[in-house]
Amino acid sequence: MNQSFKEKVLACEYLCGTHAALPDVVLAEIMASTGFDFVWIDTEHSPLNYEALLLQIGAVQSAGAAAVVRLSMDDRNHTKRVLEMGPDGVVFPMINTPEEADAAMRSCMYPPEGIRGFGPMRATRYGLVDEKEYIRTANERLCRFIQIETEEAVKNLPEIIKNPYIDGYIFGPCDLSGSIGRLGDVFGEETTALIRESIAILKAAGKCIGVSTGSTDPKVIRYWKELGINLISSGTDYRYLLDACLENCKNIRGVFAE
Repeated sequence: MNQSFKEKVLACEYLCGTHAALPDVVLAEIMASTGFDFVWIDTEHSPLNYEALLLQIGAVQSAGAAAVVRLSMDDRNHTKRVLEMGPDGVVFPMINTPEEADAAMRSCMYPPEGIRGFGPMRATRYGLVDEKEYIRTANERLCRFIQIETEEAVKNLPEIIKNPYIDGYIFGPCDLSGSIGRLGDVFGEETTALIRESIAILKAAGKCIGVSTGSTDPKVIRYWKELGINLISSGTDYRYLLDACLENCKNIRGVFAE
């Protein structure tokens, strides 16, 4: 039997993903078809609406990748609506304290572990999946990540990791650098020191450690791997499109100029 995405996360296997930020189901499907383990569908910064999100989750899963949705901060209703669409995993951004981690985990689990309200649609294939079976397995099957994006989160990490329901921890290095007054200094000494401190704590606890980065440079990927990352979401749909257009335009104009 093939391992599920969550099983691979819990086993701390090397996993690669990429970001979908544009409200375009075709682009999401193309990315999911190229061999990535997962596609990170963003609802924190992107213009995605719920209809587009529903289509993207379905397209990504149909293409053979896991659909992982980054949620908006501190919005229980948004979390509930996303979960009804049946993603494989969710990412909670900007989790800074044990209390915030607990609230996030409770929001995406059914009682008694959590407070998620019941009303699944696509998650139960619109009724084809037995509701009792779905309730029994939903908490177990959903992969739950939090993002470490501030100095406060790093300081609180020894307490945060005591939460048994968090499956993986993902760094947001740009916001982490911003939290110490050095926004964008992702590879600076102070930012790196915070990341190293966090990785030591997470590795000692046997946790999945990830990073979200816009870069597709192999040197950057290697940098994160050597720090101890085992999961990476790299590159973004709009940058793939932009870079390809710029390269094609340059090539055409270069030929015309000969």
